[in-house]
Amino acid sequence: MSLPCSSFSYAPLATREAVTAQGKFLYVNDQKFFLKGVSYGPFSQATHGTPFPEKQVVEKDFALMVELGANCIRTYTVPPVWLLDLAAAYGLRIMVGIPWAEHICFLSSSAVRAEIRGAIADGVRACRDSPATFAYLVGNEIPPDVVRWHGAKQVRAFLRDLVSVAKDGDPTALVSYANYPCTEYLDIDFTDFLSFNVYLHKEKDFRSYLARLHNLAEDKPLVLSEFGIDSIREGVEGQAQILDRKLASSFKTGAAGTIVFSWTDEWFTGGFAIQDWAFGLVDRDRHKKPAFYSVQQYYKSLLPPQLPEYPKVSVVVCTYNAERTLDSCLASLERLNYPNYEVIVVNDGSTDGSWRIARKYDYIRLINQENKGLSVARNVGIAAAEGEIIAYTDSDCVADPDWLIYLVDKFLSSGLSAVGGPNLPPPEDALIPACVAVSPGGPTHVLLNDEVAEHIAGCNMAFRREALAEIGGFDPLFHAAGDDVDLCWRLQDQGYTIGFRRSPRNKIPMRQVG
Repeated sequence: MSLPCSSFSYAPLATREAVTAQGKFLYVNDQKFFLKGVSYGPFSQATHGTPFPEKQVVEKDFALMVELGANCIRTYTVPPVWLLDLAAAYGLRIMVGIPWAEHICFLSSSAVRAEIRGAIADGVRACRDSPATFAYLVGNEIPPDVVRWHGAKQVRAFLRDLVSVAKDGDPTALVSYANYPCTEYLDIDFTDFLSFNVYLHKEKDFRSYLARLHNLAEDKPLVLSEFGIDSIREGVEGQAQILDRKLASSFKTGAAGTIVFSWTDEWFTGGFAIQDWAFGLVDRDRHKKPAFYSVQQYYKSLLPPQLPEYPKVSVVVCTYNAERTLDSCLASLERLNYPNYEVIVVNDGSTDGSWRIARKYDYIRLINQENKGLSVARNVGIAAAEGEIIAYTDSDCVADPDWLIYLVDKFLSSGLSAVGGPNLPPPEDALIPACVAVSPGGPTHVLLNDEVAEHIAGCNMAFRREALAEIGGFDPLFHAAGDDVDLCWRLQDQGYTIGFRRSPRNKIPMRQVG
């Protein structure tokens, strides 16, 4: 297939590379893969017999999408083979939406349920061999009155069944369901990533709801599968400005991807061409709106977005007899995408080979001392730290490369002096390690609301230096555990608020430590 000459670059998808969900993000091979998508359709039926534009228009659209910096398209109908091939030629991955009758009482008829399962199976079968296909959406925004009629438990069970149908048809693809705020109580925790359509224009409301969605997603990626702005009501400049704020908020708070609704003002639904809404980044004639350039600045840039400043962060790792995990921990900290940090390792009297492992890494500062307990070791880290923010993690953890970016963004955007995140369990491929990973007793957090914690886990916490100094650091009474909770309580007694951000941090899988 020949492509028109232009100034943009693309990487065709010659073979299918699996997109995987690992913790809070998506990956292709070992590289983090942020979804930068646009929705495409629905359209009226063209001369080729499918509900997509004429082939020459689709080719023009895909060329412009690559110029935008998009790497993903969300469809609302199953694309034909020629469109899948064209997307692969332009390096665009497709999130295939498989339509069915969400707006009727579908659980009341066994025939309708069977028809829906068949639609999912047929849709997957039609797309699974394409290099462009990476994910399926097995439903979109079931109306709340339908959910109430059938009951949330029954609807949830049916969606789980549809996910299984899709997985059986294409085991390597990701599968999700596009939920929305009206039915967030469905608690969709059985998909590969949490997918949500969100239309909130005010930045404060949008960021607050993103915090809620991250907590609903827990240890899975959050993909904003649909959001957009009507340029008729908001004006083309208003559309551009609101989308700019939404994209900044989405990626700064740790979204794994965004799908902007929509690519074009051309929109056909319910048997009619919609004329009184205009959500497109381009108009019906494919002329670029100002919103195109607002989206382009994020889609063509490295993610997450740059911070306005990069205060120095001192990462403190306290270790005691951690030779099985310390190497992986320090290797991950060496790869942090943050320009102004140091790593201090306090070896608290280890009797194994921990100190020899730490000594291999010349980027760290190693402090060896007699065993005095965890709190004393943390305080030694404070005394040695040069940063204005001091972040703690454990020697059996690995860091996401953007860990500090998300933590520091929370400090800068909130003005808080204490911020922490979750202790995410790693994926396990055996039953016993998996059970241990999610069993009670590990370090964890307790939330007062979506953005404020009662206390945060010691393996993922950070503080401004002056706040730690004000309360005298950690209490040496705590030798092995409890120090994080005690510190948070004393900070709160002094009037501090503990911010919570789901900045990614994982325990090292047990299969790596013997």
